[in-house]
Amino acid sequence: MKVKILGAGSIGNHLSNASRRLGWDVVLCDVDPTALERTRTEIYPGRYGAFDTAISLYEADKAPRGGFDLVIIGTPPDHHIDLAMQAIAEMPRAILIEKPVCRPDLENAQAFFDAAQKAGISVFVGYDHVVGAAAAATVDALNAGTAGTLSTLDVEFREYWGGIFAAHPWLDGPHDSYLGYWQRGGGASGEHSHAINLWQHLSHAAGAGRVAAVTATLDYVSDGKVDYDRLCLLNLETENGLVGRTVQDVVTQPPRKWARLQGDRGYIEWHCGFQPGCDAVIVKADDADAQTERFEKTRPDDFIRELTHIEQALEAGDVPADLSLSRGLDTMLVVAAAHLSAARRRTVRIDYSAGWTPAALQPA
Repeated sequence: MKVKILGAGSIGNHLSNASRRLGWDVVLCDVDPTALERTRTEIYPGRYGAFDTAISLYEADKAPRGGFDLVIIGTPPDHHIDLAMQAIAEMPRAILIEKPVCRPDLENAQAFFDAAQKAGISVFVGYDHVVGAAAAATVDALNAGTAGTLSTLDVEFREYWGGIFAAHPWLDGPHDSYLGYWQRGGGASGEHSHAINLWQHLSHAAGAGRVAAVTATLDYVSDGKVDYDRLCLLNLETENGLVGRTVQDVVTQPPRKWARLQGDRGYIEWHCGFQPGCDAVIVKADDADAQTERFEKTRPDDFIRELTHIEQALEAGDVPADLSLSRGLDTMLVVAAAHLSAARRRTVRIDYSAGWTPAALQPA
């Protein structure tokens, strides 16, 4: 595989390392030459011991174009769609866009989907938790009927974002990047949209369908310097009547990344970071004792598994739903509905027949 990665920040370094661990050829690009030098001398060697000189570093306007199997968009989300549109012209086999796919205004989201479809290019979105070993075990337990019929579903991604800034010491705080602006794809609703995406993933696995209604409470920080949601509480209802919730924040420490599928005979819990170096799935059925299965992993393992999943999908000639562009855009519809619901103080219904556009959002 030959891969080009746009964006030499934290995610670009993670995916460069994962690609090299898989033996892929890597070109890493950034508009800022300082970011490339930081990758070579600080970020990559600090994380992985030494810079991998097989990684070719280029300023974006000087990078090679065409001939790549995979183009990865790892820039701030307000640039994702424009860069992905440009990537289509290079005709790679696939494009991977880091989450969230786009801004909550959904500008050109449908146009990009249509263009990728017309070009025959597979597009993936980087919600890597849904292809983790613990998520797979959660779905297996659900399909086995361990907890009985699903009654409700809760997912939380609650994590103080100090860890993000520790990984990006060149940033002075949320005002210094997209993170401090929900309109650019930041805030709790965008940065921790893994929770919404995992909720959707598990809802589909349960046969409950897509999210049809969103009722949101968001706590915004807007002081003339930043404008972001630090807390995003969503009550969700699906097309088939499943009711549940997601909680996303950028204030909780220690973090809690957790999901619970409550059935009429028991429950299944998914835990990210259950203990240092492992995730876990806990299953409790009927009167039996709860059973805990642990999954050892490192942070690089998350990205290696994600890229392996993409490689296997390309080999099979089929894009599974879990990392698909359509699922990632469904997540953005929920994010957009959340902000509209908070602004209007009412439930927002999603009309999927209107596509991935603002017209799909219908305040009740």
